[in-house]
Order: sequence, then structure tokens, then C-alpha cells
Amino acid sequence: MPTISKEKKDKISEQILFYLYQVFPKQIFISDIAKELARDEEFIKALLEELLKKDLVIKIDKNEKGIVYSRRTRWRLSNKVHSAYSNQQIQ
Repeated sequence: MPTISKEKKDKISEQILFYLYQVFPKQIFISDIAKELARDEEFIKALLEELLKKDLVIKIDKNEKGIVYSRRTRWRLSNKVHSAYSNQQIQ
């Protein structure tokens, strides 16, 4: 399988952030993001992990009752990124 350039990974990461901005404050599973962007779930997961290290997204591993998910995680945009996107949209 051919490798994907950093530039293309950055563009796909931007698409992930924009999608999470559109559905904010909803918490989305990786499978939903992958389906929306027509990408592989493992690839999306790797990109989300990179975005998590940069504090751009938040990983949610518990349900509403506080029970830890055994296999799945939900993701959402961090508050600082959401406010930055919102300020950009206003201008």
C-alpha cells in the first residue's frame, strides 16, 4: 500500500476537525467519522490520536453513566478549538 504524504494527512485531519465542528457538541464514534469521510477506521483512529496529542480533540471513553467503554471511544472537538473555529466563522 502506498504511503500518504504529510500534506495529505494534514488535509484529512482538517476534514476531521471540520466535521467535528459541524456536529459539536455531539460526541462521535470513529466509525461515524470514517463513514462520513469515506476513509478507513484505523487510519482515522491514527489521525485522531495525533490530534489528541496536539490538544485539538477530546477522547471520551465513558458513557453518560460513567461506565468505561470496553472497545469504543467517542471523540469531540476541544473547547478551545471550537471557540477558535467560531471566531473564524464570525469574521
